[in-house]
Amino acid sequence: MKLVFGLPHMLRLKAMMQPWEAGVTGAEQTRMAKRADELGYDMIAVPEHIVIPAEHVELSGPHYFQSTIAQAYLAGATERIMLNSCVTVLPLHQPIVLAKALATADWLSGGRMMVTFGVGWLQREFEVLGVPFGERGRIADEYLAAIIELWTCESPRFEGRYVSFSDVAFEPKPVQRPHLPIWIGGDADAALRRAAKFASGWWSFLTPPEQIAERVDFIKSQPEYDGRAFDVVHGMATTRVGEGHVRRHDPHARSGMSGQEIIDRLSWLGEQGVTVSSVPLPAVRGVDEYLDYAQWVIEEIKPNVR
Repeated sequence: MKLVFGLPHMLRLKAMMQPWEAGVTGAEQTRMAKRADELGYDMIAVPEHIVIPAEHVELSGPHYFQSTIAQAYLAGATERIMLNSCVTVLPLHQPIVLAKALATADWLSGGRMMVTFGVGWLQREFEVLGVPFGERGRIADEYLAAIIELWTCESPRFEGRYVSFSDVAFEPKPVQRPHLPIWIGGDADAALRRAAKFASGWWSFLTPPEQIAERVDFIKSQPEYDGRAFDVVHGMATTRVGEGHVRRHDPHARSGMSGQEIIDRLSWLGEQGVTVSSVPLPAVRGVDEYLDYAQWVIEEIKPNVR
């Protein structure tokens, strides 16, 4: 089981965060990312929203990074750990510019960038940015195809409704081949079909963990799935968050679980097909206590997961 290191204060989501996290600075995040790298965590993943409508701030919080910029910064501060997003809201980005940014960061980091794309759910965010919310799935599919074309073809060419290009050069290409890993976030059938066609991983959010195996079977039953290696992500604390970022209670995602409870839960998730997860944070008082707990997870939990 690969483990994601949850970097505090990448968002202020009421359902998940502890009060001290809002005081964590960028300098402290940098120190924590370096320590996670040293400890052997597999990944840091960066959430993204561009703007949060005022009516959603109470639950969602106002604080989110532009995911690619944050990933690139954290890659520069570390040496081994992979940098992902969870998720980059693809329809809100110009795809050629985004492809360039991700390829640049992958090249400079020696091949440590990943990206999880989603189509978004916050309609007013789309309205503020002038992107048609009802077309976001079609936009995402076209942008994905165009980005892959830019990353993999020596003479990229694409003709679509939302993006077109020809007779252009595009370098650097990503270091990773055929391109940096693309995962898809979301739970609707359309998201899973998108994962089957374009991705090497799926990040589940609202799917109950007992339904993950069934949904993975759905992905792999699609005609576009070609048998490629495929990761499945479900963080243990994910079930604390419901649709619209409302708070939910789940005894299997509570903070302060014993080591054996965490080991048993991660092992059970692995039996459902999950390959990447994260551990709920217990009540701590700040950065140093959190890093001590993060070390305990690596030393006592990870080696014992079946």
